[in-house]
Amino acid sequence: MYSRFQLVKKYIHYYLNASNGKGHGIHSPFVFDFVTNVLNDKRNFYSYENIESVRRRLLEDKTVLHVDDFGAGSTATSKKDQSISSITRNAAKSKKLCRLLFRIVHYYKPQTILELGTSLGISSAYMAAAVPYAKVITIEGASSVARAAKDHHRMLQLHNIDIRTGKFEDVLPGVLREFKTVDLAFIDGNHRYEPTKSYFEQILTKVTPQSILIFDDIYWSSEMEDVWKFIKEHEAVTTTIDLFFIGLVLFNDAFKSKQQFSIRF
Repeated sequence: MYSRFQLVKKYIHYYLNASNGKGHGIHSPFVFDFVTNVLNDKRNFYSYENIESVRRRLLEDKTVLHVDDFGAGSTATSKKDQSISSITRNAAKSKKLCRLLFRIVHYYKPQTILELGTSLGISSAYMAAAVPYAKVITIEGASSVARAAKDHHRMLQLHNIDIRTGKFEDVLPGVLREFKTVDLAFIDGNHRYEPTKSYFEQILTKVTPQSILIFDDIYWSSEMEDVWKFIKEHEAVTTTIDLFFIGLVLFNDAFKSKQQFSIRF
């Protein structure tokens, strides 16, 4: 993983070279629409406060969980026994990113959503709340964390989330057999080149021209940068949107040529 100093340098480079996030100069109708109606949507949706109230409660929860980390670890801690408050601070997606996930789901209305990396269930809660009739399957490696996430989803009365527990490489093939198509996937786990490449290639068998794949932490390490480059150059991918913290991958064959965008977020 990169050091904090390295990440700051990379973020500055991204910020100086990315489009300004206002939509000016973006010649793709899809991406212009995404920037205008999703990225820059400032509405305060009904579910935000409910989910953030749970996050605030978790930040105060000193309950200790035994955590088996099957991925590349955390930039903050690699301890096996962690408090819920520590996991929330270090592993849960930020409010800003979760609200973007909500807006993406709310706007494009995917019917089938796959998440790799449930953690305490905050990001999956946002996605499930955005389209309550969507089917959301999320996979978490640590059983204790998965049980806690289920409690949080019940607390929020979200009944369209199905949490599966186990290593991604063991669980993902069976989950994909249950999906006719994957309309949206959020991949936030492992953070190594070969596993992330494998997840992408497996999910690729279920995508349609309307599918959206979202990869988290694309600048987290040299391996993540390399796999992001591989994904961008893959022949099935028609458009990518680099928001630094996440990367969006699109497959719409209506796009005449491969397009790659970097936009400030």
